[in-house]
Parts: sequence; C-alpha cells; structure tokens
Amino acid sequence: MGAAVAVLIAKERHIVDAFERRGATTVERGCTPDEVGVETGRGAWRRLRERSVVRETSPGSGQFYVDLDVWNSLRRMRRRIGLAFLFLVVVMGVVVGILPLLR
Repeated sequence: MGAAVAVLIAKERHIVDAFERRGATTVERGCTPDEVGVETGRGAWRRLRERSVVRETSPGSGQFYVDLDVWNSLRRMRRRIGLAFLFLVVVMGVVVGILPLLR
C-alpha cells in the first residue's frame, strides 16, 4: 500500500509541476488540462480537485490553475502526519523492546 501512496503523490506532483511550468498559478493565467498535458480521469486529478489544489477559474470554463498556497499547505500536513507516524513507530518499538526487560 505504501508504494501505491507514493505513486499517487508522484502523480499529484506531476500535475502541479505541469501547471507551474505553464504559469497557471492564478485565476488570470488558468488553462485547460490538455494545454498542460495532464489527464483528468485519474485519481490524482480528482484528489487535487477535492482538496482545492487545482481550481477551476470559473464554473464550467474548463480552465484551471494550481493554488500553490494550498499545495504547500497540503505538503506540510502530509509531512507532519508522516513524522507523527514515524514517532509512533519508534515509541512502539521502544515499548516492545523494554517490556521483556521488565519481567
């Protein structure tokens, strides 16, 4: 499952990078997914839209831009969750390692 998550995050990064390269980082500079070369039928696109990283310039326009503030916030949140999980694993390892010594 970890590999699948890594692939999904890499695809999300690819989409964001494509919009950045095109300069579509504001409402005024929005463009279509075809113009930046990304597929919209994939899970990564759907997740970015659900999290408002990729936003439509106006309803029904078919033009999108990437909100870099939201993207960076999402990355920070993921990093914090990853560090918290790592901390939990370390603590559990220490507890499991100490328990036999207490008997």
